[in-house]
Amino acid sequence: MRVAFLGLGNMGRPMALNLARAGHDVRGWDISAQAMQEFGGATAATRDDALAGAEAVISMLPAGEHVRAAYLGAGGIIARVASARPLLIDCSTIDVESARAVGAAAAAAGLDMLDAPVSGGVGGATAGTLTFMVGGPDSAFARAEALLRTMGRNVVHAGGAGAGQAAKICNNMMLGVEMIVTAEAFVLADKLGLDRQKLFDIASVSSGQCWSLTSYCPVPGPVPASPANRDYAAGFAAALMLKDLGLSQQAAASAGAATPLGAHAARLYQALVEAGEGGRDFSAVFPWLARMARSEAT
Repeated sequence: MRVAFLGLGNMGRPMALNLARAGHDVRGWDISAQAMQEFGGATAATRDDALAGAEAVISMLPAGEHVRAAYLGAGGIIARVASARPLLIDCSTIDVESARAVGAAAAAAGLDMLDAPVSGGVGGATAGTLTFMVGGPDSAFARAEALLRTMGRNVVHAGGAGAGQAAKICNNMMLGVEMIVTAEAFVLADKLGLDRQKLFDIASVSSGQCWSLTSYCPVPGPVPASPANRDYAAGFAAALMLKDLGLSQQAAASAGAATPLGAHAARLYQALVEAGEGGRDFSAVFPWLARMARSEAT
């Protein structure tokens, strides 16, 4: 399949390369000249050159305003490709309202479009093991499923337009809260003189078990592959967690949903980012909390 891949950043680059390795004719494009140079695959000189002849257009962009700007309006992707009718897939993590607005504009133009944000971080993008949470019409999902499975292990059709973003926002709000309380438990264990490995061994098979503990433990040692064992080098940066928690609170306010723990998690990650930790992995909330506990004790 001829694929235009727009957005060659930390996530988009390995996703596009996996498509190319699977035999698809991928033309990458990014507004950043550096991202284009570092891509490692075929690139187009302009966005419209990438779109020309594409059977599928996949985007991975920073935020809702970028997705709206890319797809909508007289010079947007929808207007440019309407006659060719390629499949449109936006893998960005954005607000539900923007996803629905762009999806409605695509439908009005007779185009199949999906919002398909991902979970799994850069490691999952590189390994091709991402989870895709997909929103959009059944017809679009049927066209896209095989393509998405080239880049991911789990592909779930969550519902209509915007449902993929809703699923991503809810999932990451859970993740943010779970990581904070997991880190807090280890801070408390340290204060009580409980060995970290012993806490892990007990909680990982007890009612405290969660992904943030067993797969992504925020303290060095128990889970060798976790960022805690690489000085919290980012698999999923704290700044990105803050972005997703912000989206969850925007959605909660719009829907009238009570999410007090989600709101508190957003405030804590805001403080973590303001402390200069935004580029580190979101599990770096543990050493930050540990430093806080030491300062309060003095």
